[in-house]
Amino acid sequence: MRPTAEDSATLPSGAELLRQEQRVRRDGSGLAVADLEGIWQLRQLWPRGGDRPAALPALLLRGLQARLEIRATGQDLLLCNAVTLGPLELRFRGPGWLAGRRPLLQFLFRSLEISLAGRTLLCRTLPDPPARRLPFFALIARHPDGWLAARGRGGGLALWQRS
Repeated sequence: MRPTAEDSATLPSGAELLRQEQRVRRDGSGLAVADLEGIWQLRQLWPRGGDRPAALPALLLRGLQARLEIRATGQDLLLCNAVTLGPLELRFRGPGWLAGRRPLLQFLFRSLEISLAGRTLLCRTLPDPPARRLPFFALIARHPDGWLAARGRGGGLALWQRS
């Protein structure tokens, strides 16, 4: 199920997310593993230090059906970050976990997969980054209306909507 324009009315603005982020930096988000499960379609991006959405990159990634799939396995998570262009799909997969008070959603993509019409064409193992360079999302909020917001390691802010 794809998010519709009607669904967008319930999504927060960048200014709202920045206010929530300030509160979360001080108090933590209280998010737990169970809050993150699902398939999250990318809806909006804001560049590092920007208060205006990055409309073109977000439009391109929405056109590619960019999504983050999160499944819980006990207290750990399995993540899949994927884009789709027609019958072609590119997926990064690996484990994830929550760390710290905020918390951070840290992860390692251990494999890269390319498939065509559901048939795997390529599957490669990826090397682990140095421990100090692990990718993460600093979680900001997960709203009952079905959206999730986080800031990535590179400083950009992302807003996903549950599909």
